[in-house]
Parts: sequence; structure tokens; C-alpha cells
Amino acid sequence: MAETASKKRPTIPSIKQGKGSGRRVTMITVYDYPFARLVDQSEAEMILVGDSLGMVIQGGEHTNPVTLDEIIYHAKAVRRGAPNTLVVGDMPFMSYQLSPEQALASAGRQIKEAGVDCVKMEGGEYLAPYVHKLVQAGIPVVGHIGLTPQSASALGGFKVQGKTEQEAEQLVKDAIALDQAGVFAMVLECIPAGVAKVITEKVNAVTMGVGAGPHTDGQNLNAYDILGLFDSFVPKFVEQYQKLAPLVLDGFNSFARQVKDGSYPQAAHSFTGGETIKGLYPTE
Repeated sequence: MAETASKKRPTIPSIKQGKGSGRRVTMITVYDYPFARLVDQSEAEMILVGDSLGMVIQGGEHTNPVTLDEIIYHAKAVRRGAPNTLVVGDMPFMSYQLSPEQALASAGRQIKEAGVDCVKMEGGEYLAPYVHKLVQAGIPVVGHIGLTPQSASALGGFKVQGKTEQEAEQLVKDAIALDQAGVFAMVLECIPAGVAKVITEKVNAVTMGVGAGPHTDGQNLNAYDILGLFDSFVPKFVEQYQKLAPLVLDGFNSFARQVKDGSYPQAAHSFTGGETIKGLYPTE
């Protein structure tokens, strides 16, 4: 893929200015340097370093065991790989719920240590004072309502939210409260398309859909889903633009077979004794 020559890291104001213009925003979830480099060469404007790494990378059943230190570790790698992309650092479970002061301290660590541009927090109306605290301190915030994985147990599992009139009304209230508190964007996850449309029309923040239909201001998907690498479970809202898992498996098997039959390594892969350590790698 050729690098997008004119790509510049978007600013928070430039993301907000796209609201209502018909210009859709794209956010891709990644966790490491190689994937971040590829996103940085793409047309996507934003990267989310999500606590979903607990499931996708660590193989856990949910996101809650992920720590702030782990998010910072991964966000550092992503930041190095994506200097021209706006990076969102997720706030993991219990890194902000205790108080607005705890939220500010945790967000501050992400900004200072990982170099993220902003942070994302899950929660509705009750979270507004926390958001306000961060925004007042100059830390941009992305909200997250609907299916909030950190509270999946309380929600009855990973299920669509806002299906009843009462639930839908509460989601609208949540969105308005976060908007008034100062979020510049908010993720709407697994909610009916009609509810997402109402929210998008009522708030000034840029709405990012994850299984929320076509009426949001932008969309967010995980790189592993986009590429068909995490294929043990494919949510209904995911479009697999590539199916790389079989190709990766074929590459692993080809390597293993050549090692076993002795056809790898060959002379071209071997050193003769005259080389020095310096200069062995193309980057040196």
C-alpha cells in the first residue's frame, strides 16, 4: 500500500468541524507498531488503542482485567507507528470510576507517558462530571455509550442496548449529558440505527458507530475484524474486507514444512563468515 502523501494528523477541532458536513470519520482499533504504521499510511483519521486488547490480544473472556499500564504500553507502540493519525487511549476498568480526580490522574498518565491525543471513557449521565474535569484540564475526551463492555455483566452480556422506549430515552439523555460535559466525540456501540440517528442529530459531538447503523458521523472497527484475522467470532456489524487468517496459517505451515524437509534455510539465507554484525539488517 502506498503511503497517503498528504496525510496530516487531524486536530480535535478539525474532527469536530466535520460534523454535519457529510464527511465521515474512520477510526480503526489497533494495539501495536506494525498495524499502527499501516493505519498511518491509510486514509483513516483515528486509531483507538482499546481495552478490547484483553480479548483480542490476551485471549481473555472480557476487557475488565486490562490495566492502565497495559494500555499505556500498547499506546506507546501505536503512537510511534502512527505519527500522522489521531490516537485515542482507552481508559480501562477501575482506572477512572472512583472519582473525577482518579480519572484526571489516569488520563494524565496516558497523555504524558504514551503520547495519546485524547482518552475514551465508558458511561452515561453519571460520567458527565468526570468528563468535565478532564476537559477543564485540557484533556480531550471521547465518550462511549450503548453496549459498554466494562459493564457487560450488569447489562446481561454483550447485547444490543436501547431496544425499548425507556432504554432508548436513557441513551439519548446519556448522550446529551456527555455532550454538554464537553466530549468532542462519542462511540455508540450496538444500539438500534434509529436511536443512533436521533442521538447524532441532537449532539454537537461526532458520533462513531460500532454496530449502530449508517446514520452516525463515523465508524469504528477493529483491525483484526476488518482483516479477518480474529475469526472465531464475527459480530453481525463487522464487514471482513479481507480474510487473512487462512493466508497466515498457510504461511506458517509452509515455513514449518520447509524446516522439516530441509529446504529452509538455503545458502542464500546463510552467512559465510565474512560479514560483520553491523549492516546485517536493511534499516541499519
